[in-house]
Amino acid sequence: MLLGVPRFLFTILALACLFCAAAMPGSAQNPKPTASPTPGVDDQTIVTTISRVRLPVTVTDKKGRFIPGLTKGDFTIFEDKVPQQIETFSDDVSSQPLYVAVLMDTSPSTAGKLKFQQESAMNFIQTVVKARKDRVLFGTFDDEINLLQDFTDKLDLLDKAVFGVKKMGKQTALYDAVWQFCDEKMRSVPGRRVLLVISDGEDTYSRANLRDAIDIAQRTETILFAISTKAGFIATVPGVEAGTVQDKKDRDLQTLAEETGGMAFFTGDMLSLERSFTKISNELRAQYLLTYNPTNKQYDGTFRKIDVKLAQGRGDLKIRTKRGYKAIADSVAP
Repeated sequence: MLLGVPRFLFTILALACLFCAAAMPGSAQNPKPTASPTPGVDDQTIVTTISRVRLPVTVTDKKGRFIPGLTKGDFTIFEDKVPQQIETFSDDVSSQPLYVAVLMDTSPSTAGKLKFQQESAMNFIQTVVKARKDRVLFGTFDDEINLLQDFTDKLDLLDKAVFGVKKMGKQTALYDAVWQFCDEKMRSVPGRRVLLVISDGEDTYSRANLRDAIDIAQRTETILFAISTKAGFIATVPGVEAGTVQDKKDRDLQTLAEETGGMAFFTGDMLSLERSFTKISNELRAQYLLTYNPTNKQYDGTFRKIDVKLAQGRGDLKIRTKRGYKAIADSVAP
């Protein structure tokens, strides 16, 4: 039994919901990347319908330093302003493997910045990923979405895939790429899920939109980080400074990251970028992991806002986690 529904009937209902969702505009019409079976992931991995919400939570002070030593009692979770009971709590997420998807923009608007993107991608992989434990896949997107290297822990294969990119496409399907890789690759892997997007934030070709991309990342419990490729030409763009958010494309990248618990970076200095990657690596291993069973158990398609607060007297600390999720019957690996 699950939420009062017989298991076999629940499975039928869930499949029916997913079938209906696939028939909606912006989902079935999206071109799907060619996805091969994921190495290192057991074909028998059990995927369960979401009945609990899992929150990787980052806590920092005013200087951005990570705060260790907090306990379950230090946190309070609200969903749509209603207090939720924390079911599980962990301050040792480093024991769980990371599954990281790195997606690179190969559209015309990033032409001339290919080397910057490739170096950024490999620096991120080498900095964040732990050998023989974590797994990385690499893909590109333009008017096509391509999986060039499936999940692996072999840096030589990733290096070959990243620096083997030569051809640029004609359009930009950024949101489709996020949607497809979260839906087809991230939801089925065990452990924690991270997606890095390297792009200027422009989208000219997707059927999905910004909210669709955020929604699927939140539902598949994927944290998004973004690197803006505008950094590659910072010196030639009058009035634009590294680290600043200037236009809609920048704001969209920032929103995409922050709504899922991640961050966006706007810097043309590779050394600064490498320091940012080190910070991401440290963050992913300093997070707290909280889960709760929502008091509102209706899969009615509404957006549920999540607010995580610390106990009184800790107002000097900052919390970052995903900001909510859409209540849709869905399934994801535990």
